[in-house]
Amino acid sequence: MDELSQILWRERELMEHLAYKLEVERLLLTTGRTQWLVRATREIEDVLTTIRETEVLRAAAADEVALELGLPPNPSLAALAEVAPEPWPAILADHRDALVTIAREIAEVSEDAKGLLTAGYRSARETLLAIGGGGAESYAPDGTAVTDARRSRLLDRSL
Repeated sequence: MDELSQILWRERELMEHLAYKLEVERLLLTTGRTQWLVRATREIEDVLTTIRETEVLRAAAADEVALELGLPPNPSLAALAEVAPEPWPAILADHRDALVTIAREIAEVSEDAKGLLTAGYRSARETLLAIGGGGAESYAPDGTAVTDARRSRLLDRSL
C-alpha cells in the first residue's frame, strides 16, 4: 500500500505540473507570445510521457494490492478504498478526489487553449486568403471557407 500511495502522490504532482504547463501555454496564446509556443508544447509532451510511465507503475502497484486484498486485477481506487484496512480508505479516497479535480482543471485549460488555437488558425487563414486574392466571407456547413470571386487588390509591399 505504501508503494501505491507514493506512486499516486507522484502522479498527482505530475498532473499539477501538467495543469501549470497548459496554463502557461494558454497564457502564451492569449498574449500572442507565440515564439515560446513550441517550447511550451514540447514541455507538455515531456510531462505527458512521464505521466504515462507513472500510470504503468500505478497500475502494477494497484494490481499487487488488489491481489493482496482479494480483488480482481485493474481495480479502481474506489474499489481499493472499500476493502483496504485503516487508514488506507481515507488516503485512497483523498488521492482519487485530488486526481479527479486536477483532471477537470486540465480539461478546462485544454479546451480554452484549443479555442484560442482554433481562433488563431481561422484568423491566419482569412488573412492569407485575403492577401491571396480571395476573401473568406463565410463558411459552408462542412467547414470549408466560402470565398467571393477574385478581384483586384492593392497590396503595399513595403510592409
